[in-house]
Amino acid sequence: MSLALNEWLPPDAVNILLVLFLSFLIGLEREERKAAAAERYAFGGVRTFPLIGLIAYAIAFLSGGTALAELVGFAVVAAFLLLSYANKVAGGGLAGITSEMAGLITYVVGALVFHRYLWIATTISVATMLLLQMKDALEGLTRRIAPDDIFTFTKFLLLSAVILPVLPNEQFTPFHINPFKTWLVVVAVSSVSYASYVLQRWTQGEGGIILASLLGGAYSSTVTTVVLAKKASTEQQPPLYAGAILMASGMMYLRLAALLAIFSRDLMLRLAPAFIALAAVAIGAGWFWLRRSGPLSVTPVKEPAPSNPLELRAAFLFALLFLAMLVVTQLAILYLGDSGVYSLAAIMGLADVDPFIMGMTQAAGISAPINVAASAILIAAASNNAVKGAYAWYFAGRQTGRQSMVLLAALAAVGLLPLLF
Repeated sequence: MSLALNEWLPPDAVNILLVLFLSFLIGLEREERKAAAAERYAFGGVRTFPLIGLIAYAIAFLSGGTALAELVGFAVVAAFLLLSYANKVAGGGLAGITSEMAGLITYVVGALVFHRYLWIATTISVATMLLLQMKDALEGLTRRIAPDDIFTFTKFLLLSAVILPVLPNEQFTPFHINPFKTWLVVVAVSSVSYASYVLQRWTQGEGGIILASLLGGAYSSTVTTVVLAKKASTEQQPPLYAGAILMASGMMYLRLAALLAIFSRDLMLRLAPAFIALAAVAIGAGWFWLRRSGPLSVTPVKEPAPSNPLELRAAFLFALLFLAMLVVTQLAILYLGDSGVYSLAAIMGLADVDPFIMGMTQAAGISAPINVAASAILIAAASNNAVKGAYAWYFAGRQTGRQSMVLLAALAAVGLLPLLF
C-alpha cells in the first residue's frame, strides 16, 4: 500500500498521512474515553492529537531533522500539556495524567515518521492504544497480583537477567566449573519449580487431591509425599493417598525429562523415552489405585504451600549443592570408577536428587561417559522413590504407609529396568 501511494504522492505527503492516521487513532481513543467518563475537563481528542503529531513532523521537516529543534518543540508541547494538567488539578477531584502522556507520545511518533522509522512509530502507536484501551483490565490485574508476587518476579529477573549475563562462560579449575552454566542450572530448576509453585497457589483449595499430587510432584515429589502422608494419617482412605503419592513420583520423571532436554541433548535422547514411560506407568497406576477408594469426595489438601523456590537463599544454596555435586562426582569418577558414581547416585536418593542429576548433565561426555551418567541418573531416581516409600510409611497411617511403600518400591524396581538394555 505504501509503495502504491509513493507512486502517486510525494514521500512527505505519505508521511503526513501516516502521522495523521496514527495520531488520529490515539485521539479517537481519548475522545471515546472522555465521553464515557463524562469528565468536566479532559485534555484532547480527535483534533488535538493529530495537531500534535503534525507539529512534530513540521518542526523536524523545517529543521532538517536537527535533534535540538525537535527537543525544543517537545519542551514547548510539554509546557502546554503541563498547563492542561494544572487546569485539570484546579478543577478538583482525581486528576490523571494519561492523556497528557499520550500527547507527548504522539509528538514522538510524528518525529519518528519524519526520520523514516515507520515500523517503530507504528509499533509505539499500537502499544499506546492497547495501554489506553486496556485500562480496566490492567488495573484489575494489579488488584489480583499480590505484592509478594511482584517482589518474587523481581527476584527472578535478578537471578536471570542481572546475575546470569555477567558470569563468565568458561571453565575453571580441574573440575570444569563453569559459573555461567552453574547459574543457568539454578535459573532453570528454579523456573520449573516456580511454575508449579504458582499453579499450586492459584489452585489452592480447588481441584482435589489429584491436582495437588500432580502439581506438587512437579515442584518436589519428596515434599509432596511427606505432605500427603501426613494428611493421610488423619484420613481413612489408604488407596486414595497411596495412589496420589505414586502419581506425584510419576511427575518427578516428567520434571527430570524437561531439565535434561534443556541441559543435555544426549542424555535426553537416551533417557526421555524411559522417563516418559515411567511417568505414564506411575501416573496411570496411581490413578487406578486411588479410584479404588470410591468417589473422590475428599476435602482438598490444605497443607501449607511449599516455600518459594525463587528465594535468593534457596537459589544460592542450590548453587552450592550443585557445585559440591560436580566436585564429588568427578572425584568419584577419578578414584572410584563407575561403581563409585553408581554408589553416589544411590546415596543421593536420600535427599534432593536435582543437584546430583544436574551435575551429571555437566559431567556427561566430559568426565563421565554418557551411558554411565544415564545409569547414575536412573539409580538416583529409583533410590529417591524407595526413600519416599520410607517417608510415607513413617508419616502416614499403617495401611496407607504400607500401600505407599509397596507402590513406590515397585516403581523404584521398574525404574531400574532400563539399566538392563
